[in-house]
Amino acid sequence: MTTQTTNLDTGGLNWRRVTRHPALMEYRRLVMLVALVNLAVFVVGLRDGTWFADSAFTLGPIADMALINLSLGILIRQQRVVNALFWLATRIPTSWPLWIRWGVGKVFHFGGLHSGGTVTGTIWFGFLLFAIIWNRANGAAVPSDLTLGLSATMVVLMTLMVISALGPIRARFHNAFEKTHRFVGWTVLGMFWAQTISITNDLGGMLLHSPAFWMLCLITLSILSPWLTLKRVNVQIEKPSNHAVIAQFDYGDTPFPGSSNAISHTPFGEYHSFANIPSPDQPGYRLAISRAGDWTGRFIDNPPKKVWVKGITTSGVARIEVLFKKVVYVGTGSGIGPILPHLLAKEVPNRLIWSTRSPRKTYGDALVDEIEANTEQPLIWDTDKDGKPNLSALAMQAVRDSGAEAVIVISNQMLTRKVVHDMESLGIPAYGAIWDS
Repeated sequence: MTTQTTNLDTGGLNWRRVTRHPALMEYRRLVMLVALVNLAVFVVGLRDGTWFADSAFTLGPIADMALINLSLGILIRQQRVVNALFWLATRIPTSWPLWIRWGVGKVFHFGGLHSGGTVTGTIWFGFLLFAIIWNRANGAAVPSDLTLGLSATMVVLMTLMVISALGPIRARFHNAFEKTHRFVGWTVLGMFWAQTISITNDLGGMLLHSPAFWMLCLITLSILSPWLTLKRVNVQIEKPSNHAVIAQFDYGDTPFPGSSNAISHTPFGEYHSFANIPSPDQPGYRLAISRAGDWTGRFIDNPPKKVWVKGITTSGVARIEVLFKKVVYVGTGSGIGPILPHLLAKEVPNRLIWSTRSPRKTYGDALVDEIEANTEQPLIWDTDKDGKPNLSALAMQAVRDSGAEAVIVISNQMLTRKVVHDMESLGIPAYGAIWDS
C-alpha cells in the first residue's frame, strides 16, 4: 500500500467543474433534448394547425406523438438495443482523438432517452385526453365512451409510474417502484391494445393497416422478450464472511466482461442485477454479492441453491474500457465484481485502486490473490486498518504514474459522482454508474 501524497487542485476558475457537474451529466442532457424536440414539434404544430382545426382538436397526430415518445422510452431499454448501442460505441478505435472517445464512452447514459420519452409520452397522452373531452364538450365527432375511459385510466396509471420513478421516491420505496413499473406497465400495455382496437373501430379502419398496431407489436415483443428467457438455475455459494458471498453459475452461459445478469428468488419477484465475473479459461461465471440491503442480506444469510435468471447478458458501464489505451479502475467493496473480469481478460492495460474493509477477511484469500496476480501494481486499501482514502487523489496519482487515459469508478452513488466529477474537472475522462434504473 502507498500513502496519499497527491492533492487535487481544482480551485479557482475551472469551467469544467460547472459543465461536468453531475447535475449536467449526459443523462439529464438527453432528457432535456427529448423535451426540447417535443416542445419544438408542439409549437410548429400550433403554427401549422396540426393539433387544432375547425374548432376541434385533431386526435390522430396527438395520439401519434404519444405513441412515438412512449416507443422511444420503452425500446431504448430493451436489452438487445442496449447491447447494440454498446457494440456501436466500442467500434471506435483508440487512434481517434480523445475528446471523441470521451463523449462516446458516455453511451450508458441512454436512460435519459427512456426518462424523456416516457415522461413526454405521458404528457402527450394527457393532452390527448384533454382533446377528447374538449371535442365532446363542443359537439365534435369523438371516440366512443370506451376509448375515453381507457385514455383516462391510462393517463392516471402512467402518471403513477412517472411519480414512482422520481429519484427520492424510487430510492426510498424501490420495491414499490419496481412492482409499479412491472405490473402497472403491463396493465397500461394491455389497455393500449384495447384503446388502439377501440379507436380503429371508431374510425371504421382496418387494424392491420394502422401504424399504431405494428408499433404496439414491437413494444409488446420488447417487453415480453426478457421473460421468454426466464430460467431457474443452480448456484453454488462460497461465503468467505457474513458481509459477502461469491455466487458461482454454470448453466451453459459464459458472459462477456463488462456485462450483468438479473437474478431473483422467485420468477416474478424482486430482481437485482450484478456484474458477471467470467474467467477466460472456465465456463460459467461468478457474482460478488455484498450486504447492501434487505435482499442481499437475505441472500447472504440464507444462501439459495437455485435462483431465477431473467433476460440476456447485458452490457454495462465498464464495457467502454476498450475505447482507451489504458484505464485506472477505482472500486470500493463489492465494486471489485464489475472490475475483476476486465483484469482477468487483460484486453486493456490497467491500474487498480480497490478500497474495502479487511479485503482477505471479507472476500477470501483466493479472490484477493486472483486480483493481485492479474493487474499491475494494484493498490488494495484496507479501510479497517488505514481509514477511508481520498480516492480522487489516488486516482489522479495513478493516472499520472501510469499514463492512463480514463478512470472507471465502481462504488456507491456519492463516491462515484464525486470521483467522476473531480477527474473530469481536471480534463480526465471518467465513468461510473448513474443509478437510473
